[in-house]
Amino acid sequence: MEKLNRLGPGIFLDLKFHDIPNTVKGAVTSALHIPGVQFLDVHALGGLEMMRVATKARDEVAARGSAVPKLLAITILTSMDNKALRGVGIGGPASKRVVQLARMALEAGMDGVVASPQEVRAIRRACGKDFLIVVPGIRPRFEGTSAGRKKGKNDDQARVATPGEAIRSGPDYLVVGRPITGAPNPEAAASAIVEEISSALSK
Repeated sequence: MEKLNRLGPGIFLDLKFHDIPNTVKGAVTSALHIPGVQFLDVHALGGLEMMRVATKARDEVAARGSAVPKLLAITILTSMDNKALRGVGIGGPASKRVVQLARMALEAGMDGVVASPQEVRAIRRACGKDFLIVVPGIRPRFEGTSAGRKKGKNDDQARVATPGEAIRSGPDYLVVGRPITGAPNPEAAASAIVEEISSALSK
């Protein structure tokens, strides 16, 4: 963690805490003191009270004058589609459940949510422009260089978008993992994604 912090860009501590409120409060309190952490997340499905104690922990640390990371709520994992949700007893389309959980996170005092690119606009309408939206599930349409391109793959992701599609939906941040770390040439893959994002932002 110290080595990552020295690199400079900041750390997204993606531990997805999901437990009883007291346990989550202790975990969040500990995580808040890790140097270089800019984002920290919990599962919104842990409920309103669990998120409230997480934000209380954040506010207690901030009241002592310490800088604190942004606290995010995971809505519905991007690997889950409507069928997968029904399998765990959650009815209705994922899009509605995500917005419901985002509203709950806002009520609890969370700084924002993590959601698929397909729900960004609905969350923005429901929760306002200052509510952070962090988007994983980014999958380029093609992999490789222009000389040897092949169709991209979704891996285990169900609700996805290309970098350009995602950025045009209006999130604050994109999370891009395997399209870079799993690429034969990670540097080239990262450059292609940055180029696509820049092109989308310029239009």
